[in-house]
Amino acid sequence: MRTLIESFRLRDAVDIMVVAAVLYRVFVMFKESRAIQLLLGLGGLMVASFAARRFELFSTSWLFENFWSFWVLALIVLFQPELRRALAQLGQSRLFQGMTLVAREQQSHLLDDVVKAADALASKRIGALLVLERSTGLGNYAELGVPLDALASADLLVSLFLPYSPLHDGAVFIRGDRIAAAGCFLPLSRNTQLGRNMGTRHRAALGLAEETDAVVLVVSEETGRISLAMGGHMETLLDRDSLRRRLGDLFSREEAPAERVHWWVPARGWLRK
Repeated sequence: MRTLIESFRLRDAVDIMVVAAVLYRVFVMFKESRAIQLLLGLGGLMVASFAARRFELFSTSWLFENFWSFWVLALIVLFQPELRRALAQLGQSRLFQGMTLVAREQQSHLLDDVVKAADALASKRIGALLVLERSTGLGNYAELGVPLDALASADLLVSLFLPYSPLHDGAVFIRGDRIAAAGCFLPLSRNTQLGRNMGTRHRAALGLAEETDAVVLVVSEETGRISLAMGGHMETLLDRDSLRRRLGDLFSREEAPAERVHWWVPARGWLRK
């Protein structure tokens, strides 16, 4: 024991801290998702493998040994959504982020137009999904819709979601100060803790917010409420001024990193399509 303590080096302490930090981030990422059930299942397989060896069940041991020889590929397949989200979060860190290319005046004008359009749609009870791109590129989602590359304006945004518009049943992607695409489909949230009364539009907003750092505005066609999804959580914005302030905080250059933004999830009764 004394020899072990004497041979302990500073680099060993650093090594332990790095491993602990990685394991902590893995458990946080898997918390409250279906991945935790998959981890428990893999743990059960490991226990069964040891038990088969202990009781000399040769056929069962052979089966488990062949499974573990492909465990890396199995983990990639099973945890593909979580691994993709983790890599996206790594790329969103300030170490890899560049400064925004949109000038402050252009950004302020864009946010004003987005707020004006959302308020107009909410007053008419017209459902809408507005996606504001940040540091994570959303080209793989935008390419599923109709490319526009048009200068963003409140009137254009409202017209895209009018019931008779062929692009109203989908999301609008805004990149910089331009509308990149409309009529886009978003991935639905994989969170099993969501209430069944949450509509498809809100689930789609949360799904994209879980995988990217985009800010997604949702207008409910049933209640006329405006909600904002980011970081895998949703916030209710009751009026136009609070929405403008929230967007200003999120898109300001002095904003804290995304992982430090605290969100609250409201009561689920209003969460309808």
